[in-house]
Amino acid sequence: MKVVNFGRSGLVLGLALVGIMAATAQAMAQEVTLRAHHFLGAVSPQHKDFLVPWAERIAKESGGRIKIEVYPSMGLGGKPPQLFDQVKDGVVDIIWTLPGYTPGRFPRTEAFELPFVNGGSVANTLALQDYYEKYLKEEYKDVHVLLLHTHEGNLLHSKKPIRSFADFKAKTIRTPSAGGTLLLEALGANPYHAPVPQVPQLLAKGVVDAVMIPYEVVPPLKVHENVKYHIDVTGPRMNTSVFMLVMNKNSYAKLPADLKKVIDNNSRMKLAPIAGQIWVDVEKPGLAMSKAQGNEFITLNAAETAKIRAAGEKATARWIADVAKKGIDGAALLKDARAMIAKYSTAR
Repeated sequence: MKVVNFGRSGLVLGLALVGIMAATAQAMAQEVTLRAHHFLGAVSPQHKDFLVPWAERIAKESGGRIKIEVYPSMGLGGKPPQLFDQVKDGVVDIIWTLPGYTPGRFPRTEAFELPFVNGGSVANTLALQDYYEKYLKEEYKDVHVLLLHTHEGNLLHSKKPIRSFADFKAKTIRTPSAGGTLLLEALGANPYHAPVPQVPQLLAKGVVDAVMIPYEVVPPLKVHENVKYHIDVTGPRMNTSVFMLVMNKNSYAKLPADLKKVIDNNSRMKLAPIAGQIWVDVEKPGLAMSKAQGNEFITLNAAETAKIRAAGEKATARWIADVAKKGIDGAALLKDARAMIAKYSTAR
C-alpha cells in the first residue's frame, strides 16, 4: 500500500474540513430558545405544575434542542390583556392567558364560558379541541394554537355571606369574562371585570364584595385570608373560564420538521388530558387552605340554584342576541359545545 504524505497544507485542509463539518452539524441541530410569558407568579400551580413541566418535557423530547424559558408575573413587561398581542406580534414566542381578558375579541370561544356550560376541566378541555377544529380556526388565525383549556369552574369567594338568589343583588363581584359579566348582571349584581392578579388588592381595599374564581388561585393570591365565605351552587359550578396556550406563527413555522413534531406531540389533544387532570388536582390545596382558615362553605340549595340557572338562561339569550349582530349563530355554537362536553363527560 502506497502512503501519500499531504504535508502541512493537507493537515490544515483536513482540520478546516473537520471544523466545517462540526459547524454544519451544530447548524443542523438548530437549537432553539423560546420565551413563554404569563401573568401569574412563580409559586402559582399554573406555573410550577403545568407550564414549567410542559417546557421540561419538550426540552427532554427534543434532546435539549428546544429550550423554553418561562417568564411568570409579566416578567417581560406589559399587562395581562396585552399578552395575546405580544405573541401575535412576535414580542414573545408563547403566551398563556385568557381570551376573556380581551372581551369581544373571541366571541365564539365565549360559548364555553356561558352559565352552566361546564363539565369540569377534563371534559371541557377535551371538548375544546373538537370545538376549535370546527369553529375557532378563524378566531385564532393570527397564532399557532397549542392548547385551549378550562379550569374546574368558578365559584364565589366573598367577604359577606350569599345564601340565596336575593343576596346577589347590588353585590360588586369580580369576573374574568364576558360570560361572567352577563350572569352577574342577570343576578342583579354589579360585575367588575379585572385580571386575576388584581384580586388581592380588590378584596383588601373593598373595591369588590366577592370574586368569581376557582380554588386553584386561592393559595398564590391568599384569597382565603381576605374572605370569610366560599359559595357554590348545587350541581356543576355556575361557569368556567377558557385559557389559551398559543405560539407565534413564525416561531413555529421556522422550526425544522422534527422539532415541530416535538411541539405537536405536546399540544392540543395530546396535551388536553394532562392539562385537564392538572386543573382537577390543583384545586385541592386552595380548598384545604380555605378550610384551615376557618372560613364558612355555603352551597346554595336546589331551589336557589334553580333561580340562578333561570337567570343564567336569560344571560345566555342575551349573549346569543349579541353575537347574532356579528353574524354568529350562537344557539348552534352553544348546542354543539354542550354536546361535545357531554360526549367527554360520558367517556369518563
